[in-house]
Amino acid sequence: MSAITLDLVSKHWGPTRAVDAISFDVAEGSFTVLLGPSGCGKSTSLRLIAGLEEITSGRILIGGREVTYAPPSERKISMVFQSYALFPHLTVAENILFGLRVRKVPPAECEQRLGRVAGMLGLGELLQRKPSQLSGGQQQRVALGRAVIAEAPVCLMDEPLSNLDARLRHEMRRELRALQQSLGITMLYVTHDQIEAMSMADQVILMRGGVIEQNAPAADLYEKPATAFAASFIGTPPMNLLPLADTAEGSRIAGTDGGPIAARAETALLAGIRPEHIRIGLRGIIAQVESVEYLGADSVISCRAGDAPIVVRQPGRLLPRLGETLRLSWPVGAQHCFEAASGKRRDDIRALELSNA
Repeated sequence: MSAITLDLVSKHWGPTRAVDAISFDVAEGSFTVLLGPSGCGKSTSLRLIAGLEEITSGRILIGGREVTYAPPSERKISMVFQSYALFPHLTVAENILFGLRVRKVPPAECEQRLGRVAGMLGLGELLQRKPSQLSGGQQQRVALGRAVIAEAPVCLMDEPLSNLDARLRHEMRRELRALQQSLGITMLYVTHDQIEAMSMADQVILMRGGVIEQNAPAADLYEKPATAFAASFIGTPPMNLLPLADTAEGSRIAGTDGGPIAARAETALLAGIRPEHIRIGLRGIIAQVESVEYLGADSVISCRAGDAPIVVRQPGRLLPRLGETLRLSWPVGAQHCFEAASGKRRDDIRALELSNA
C-alpha cells in the first residue's frame, strides 16, 4: 500500500503555479526524495502533504485515507524542518518530549520512549543540556528525536541537513538512512542536493517549475535520464549536452568537421555524454582545452569541440596545457540522445561509432 498519494495536486497563488497537477505515490517504508532547484515546488508539495498549505485542486491520501482538507494534527505525520526549531529555554529531554506532553501521553510511556530514542540517536548524555550547549549536528539529532518519538508512520523532512558543514552532512546522511531502515517508517525528504538524493533515496521525484520531470530510482536518473534537464541536474560535473547538426551521413557535433555520432533525425538533437565516460586518446573528436581543475582523485578538463563546451573527468592528476588539442572518445553505449526543443529523451536515435575528424 502507498503511504502517501498525491492525485493531480495543484497549488496556485494567482497566476503563479507553484505546484501544477502533480501525481505520485510514496511506497510504505520507503525513503523517497523530492529533488529539484530552488523554486521548483518541492517544499510547497511537502507543506501541502503536511496540511500547512491548502491545496487549490486535487486529492491527498495518507495511509489510504483522504486528508486533503484535514488539519495537520489529524494526518498522523511528523516533520523535521530546515531550522531545528528547538525551544531554547527547554532541555534536550524536554524538547524531545514536548509533543508527547501536549498530547497528554502518560509520563511512564514518555520516559520509556525517551530512553529508546535517546539511545538510538546517541543523546543519552545530553538530555539535561540546553540547545545553546549543543553543536549543529547534536541539535539536528534532537530535532530528529522529536519527530521519531511521535512514532508516526510518515515523517516529512524539509532540507534538514542544509545548515550543517560538509563532514556533518555526510555523517548525518548515513545516520538518517540507517534510522529510517531500522524503524521501517516512510520518509519523504526534500532537498536540492543531488548527493543527498543519490546516496539515501529508494525513489527520487525530480521537480522543475512545479511539475515532475522524472520519478524513478536514483540509479535510473543517472543511467537513463528522461529529459535533458534530468541529465544535466544529476551528476558532478553534469552531463555534457552537445548540439548536433545534420549531414548526409548522420548527425555530428555542430561546428566540427568530424564524422557523425548519431543517426539523422527529423528534429534538432542534443547528444548527452557524462564527463566520466569520456576518454582522451588518439582517436575521436578534436577539442581544445580551455581550463583544468585538479581535485585530488580526479581532474576536470573543460574543452571546446566546435560550437559546444565539453567537460572531461579523468582519474588522477592529468593537467594538459591551456589551448592544447585533445582527441576525445566514448563508448557508443554511453551516449544519450535528447530533442533540443522539448528535452525529451529519444531512445530510437541510433548512436554511431566515433571516427577521427
